[in-house]
Amino acid sequence: MKIICCKEHAELAIDIIVDEFETAPVVELLTGKGELSTACEYCDEPGAYKVSNI
Repeated sequence: MKIICCKEHAELAIDIIVDEFETAPVVELLTGKGELSTACEYCDEPGAYKVSNI
């Protein structure tokens, strides 16, 4: 599972990964041009982080 989120929703995304998979999430800062144009899954702000379980 992968969640793209803004800075405001990073904690929510981390909590969701921990609750669903009971493991520590991998949090990556988005830096590529293609990645930076992706919107947050919880609002319309640009994504800043990719939070995943792998």
